[in-house]
Amino acid sequence: MAVALAAQAADFAALARYGLFGRLAHQDYLRRMEEQLRALHRQGLEVHLRVLEAADYEDYCEALGLDPGTPTARVAYAGDPELAGEPFVYAGEGLAGLLPLLLDDHRARVRISVACAALLAAVGDDPAGHRRLAAVMRHVTSVYLALAEGAGEGCHLLTLRCHGPEDGEELTSAVDVCVEAGGLYPAGRDTEAFCVTLAAGMAVGGAGALLLHGDPAAEGPWVRGWALADGQLRPMTAHEVFDELADDVERGLPFPPGAVPRAGFPLPGSAESQDGGGPLG
Repeated sequence: MAVALAAQAADFAALARYGLFGRLAHQDYLRRMEEQLRALHRQGLEVHLRVLEAADYEDYCEALGLDPGTPTARVAYAGDPELAGEPFVYAGEGLAGLLPLLLDDHRARVRISVACAALLAAVGDDPAGHRRLAAVMRHVTSVYLALAEGAGEGCHLLTLRCHGPEDGEELTSAVDVCVEAGGLYPAGRDTEAFCVTLAAGMAVGGAGALLLHGDPAAEGPWVRGWALADGQLRPMTAHEVFDELADDVERGLPFPPGAVPRAGFPLPGSAESQDGGGPLG
């Protein structure tokens, strides 16, 4: 069964006007939900959780002509088959530790949905578009694996910012890439969101930047970078990486303490790699 949970106080307050929670305060609601979820789990039922987000829920109800104050609407929203990716399965945890994980999962799902829409619009829905979609996803997978291999041992951070060629919507994503004894940690929803976002940026021929922040515990806080243009990733010079970090500061992000800008290395499909152009031409 599926359960939509008002994880954030602001969403809870916005939805309380529909009478969804009776007279409960948010913390009382969370305690009651935890009791109910644990009871369902003890009965052997598999429970799929999703975040009950006020604006999204109201849009959903309006689109389907549902009354947001009815149990029918809430049940339908919880089990919406359009939800991106595999379900978030409840395993008997306390909500205090689970809610941050659920919210991170929700944000990744939103990034996946937005990026998927841009990607599918770019490649088209005909047979040629399906082939192009498969090609770009294979290419992005090879890029991701090459980034992990080039990063080396440790837990590194990949950040991506890109937008369409004609003032398109900006797409952003970030993911931890952890390598131990030459092997990657199991991929999660953030990895899926990152790969789909990169695929969308490449497919639309947009511009942007990909930065790889090295694990400070491994080799120090180095940062490597690649510029995205016309569907291709080009290694940045160390100076370009520094400029990109400076631009991030102007966008409100902190400059990584002690960061040492380094040039990017060749990736599959880049002009410097042996196989030449990528899959999007």
